[in-house]
Amino acid sequence: MGAEMRYVIIGAGAIGGTLGAHMLRKGHDVLFVDSAADHVAAINERGLTIEGFNGTFTTPARAVAPAELRGPLHAVLLATKAHATEAAVASFADLLAPDGFVVSVQNGLNEWTISRIVGRDRTIGCFINFSSDYLEPGRIHFGGPGKFAIGELDGSITPRLRTLHDAVSALCPVEMTDNIFGYLWGKLAYGAMLTATALTNDSMGDGIDRNRELMVHLAAEVLAVADAAGVRPLGFDGFEPDLYRSGDWAAIDASLDRMVAIRRQDQKARTGIWRDIAVRKRKTEVHAHYAPVVAEAERHGIPVPRLRALMRLIAEVETGQRQQSAANLAEIPA
Repeated sequence: MGAEMRYVIIGAGAIGGTLGAHMLRKGHDVLFVDSAADHVAAINERGLTIEGFNGTFTTPARAVAPAELRGPLHAVLLATKAHATEAAVASFADLLAPDGFVVSVQNGLNEWTISRIVGRDRTIGCFINFSSDYLEPGRIHFGGPGKFAIGELDGSITPRLRTLHDAVSALCPVEMTDNIFGYLWGKLAYGAMLTATALTNDSMGDGIDRNRELMVHLAAEVLAVADAAGVRPLGFDGFEPDLYRSGDWAAIDASLDRMVAIRRQDQKARTGIWRDIAVRKRKTEVHAHYAPVVAEAERHGIPVPRLRALMRLIAEVETGQRQQSAANLAEIPA
């Protein structure tokens, strides 16, 4: 069934483009939708080229602008930036088939927004940690593999989840999980550390390695909110969240050693957030990622001063009020 279903990937950038190109190579029917006219034109004229750690390939592909999309849509993989989620879903919600579903191939808690618009029963959760960057129209860099998991919001393993699993496994091994929110909250905790490195010009590995205590405390704030929300955060790719609140700094340091080593093996040295600020000169996803976490923290009466400071500092870098520098990290409470 996987090869017979059309997968509509909305957002043909770093994540959506990398995933869709690999799906096409495995024979799946993929249609890209992107708002960048030059990217759409390049894909239709020359195909989509993926360059990266495991070689380069170009696959013929079809792409359209959002206004050209037609229904009914049975499987939508949403790969836009988090802050574009609501507008993107609203633009195609009426085209979704009665048995259609939307998968958030994004970072953050976008499943909350998607399910509010199309319904919880038409939303599938997804966790991604592979590395990729948009280079130019028709070209994407695949920097390295990482954990990939999908899951129904209620934790069940359904036929449609198995069909989706067959398709997205074209990129790398994919887990079907009964705790997708555990991965999403784990990624938010890990992502807080990576976001902090974007305040500097350090690589992800170096930024974490040089600021270990700060990074652990940032992640621990997010993990505390997840605990209060009744979610059990899961680890992945060297990130071991259970240790971060243990107080066992020998074990924490050993865990960080492993995680930093993994980061330094990746061809993608800096975060997409760093790239949005320094290269693409555009707003990042940080507020969209962490505003829901702060709101949840307020609901449970949990202080998150470091997370609030991180969000403020990123906003000031975005607007040019401050420059990317390691000195920015000193302004996050100790």
